[in-house]
Amino acid sequence: MADEPLVLGIETSCDETGVGIVRGTTLLADAIASSVDEHARFGGVVPEVASRAHLEAMVPTIERALKDAGVSARDLDGIAVTAGPGLAGALLVGVSAAKAYAYALGKPLYGVNHLASHICVDQLEHGALPEPTMALLVSGGHSSLLLSTDITSDVRPLGATIDDAAGEAFDKIARVLNLGFPGGPVIDRYAKEGDPRAIAFPRGLTGPRDPAYDFSFSGLKTAVARWIEAKRAAGEEVPVRDVSASFQEAVVDVLTRKAVRACKDEGVDHLMIGGGVAANSRLRALAQERCEAAGIRLRVPRPKLCTDNGAMVAALGAEMVARGRAASDWDLSADSSLPVTDPHVPGRSHTHDHVHEVSKENLYS
Repeated sequence: MADEPLVLGIETSCDETGVGIVRGTTLLADAIASSVDEHARFGGVVPEVASRAHLEAMVPTIERALKDAGVSARDLDGIAVTAGPGLAGALLVGVSAAKAYAYALGKPLYGVNHLASHICVDQLEHGALPEPTMALLVSGGHSSLLLSTDITSDVRPLGATIDDAAGEAFDKIARVLNLGFPGGPVIDRYAKEGDPRAIAFPRGLTGPRDPAYDFSFSGLKTAVARWIEAKRAAGEEVPVRDVSASFQEAVVDVLTRKAVRACKDEGVDHLMIGGGVAANSRLRALAQERCEAAGIRLRVPRPKLCTDNGAMVAALGAEMVARGRAASDWDLSADSSLPVTDPHVPGRSHTHDHVHEVSKENLYS
């Protein structure tokens, strides 16, 4: 185990300041500072608020992670950071911090992809990823079907959301129902006491001529909102639990149906589900049911590893080190639209003499 790479990962793509430390595929620390309460009064994430929160939380969260892991910063074999996609200002805070620590420590720097990190984090729970792996990533900003034959270099998008992502739809419907922000957990909670068959909400992009693997939840969101408005206009009480259950069922039905179809079409017998919405209890249950029926092995990390965290970034960084991937250059920048086809942002050179030169100076105290 001591021979496995020890990597610290920094995640600041949205409203979570996450710092994780892993040794190989073993999680040593997963420290998170969330600014979600600061965004709740606005009904959604405010980029400037998120960036300022990252600035305030960065150093204390890194120090907490090192303490939790019981390691010294000098022991690290590398620093990994989310370079994109995400909120530009928030990403810049993380990238700047990672560059500063890597330079001061004389360690290689790895700018990695947020979506690829969500896939790689499953290694911390279930061991090495099978190759190929089909991944369904669902969060506030993404609903994607991805096929990975090598998580460090080959991730191919099969389908993605063309409008509202699944998590975004949860937040918007929760707002219409006056349930607060974030919407995913509260709708999941109310749905457990509701009837998922009470209201026949539409399933987007499931017609015979629709794209097989793309997602659309904008029409569903509008249909649910209009149904609620009609009830209120008629002076009737809105059955919050039934609406929550029926809306949630429409979302997870489409997600799981398309994911299983992609596995069958591509001949892949493993499905990994990640992202914040993967913490949804109904999504997990329906995915398990449909995967078992199709002979597909389902891999879903525990809920804490599904939401944004530094552990997932560290996991991908450790895989980069283990496979000898090129580190990033010091001019690494944030890319809010970094494509998933770029699991990491390598440097222009495969040599890192500058790292060793800096390490001799021992700048970190």
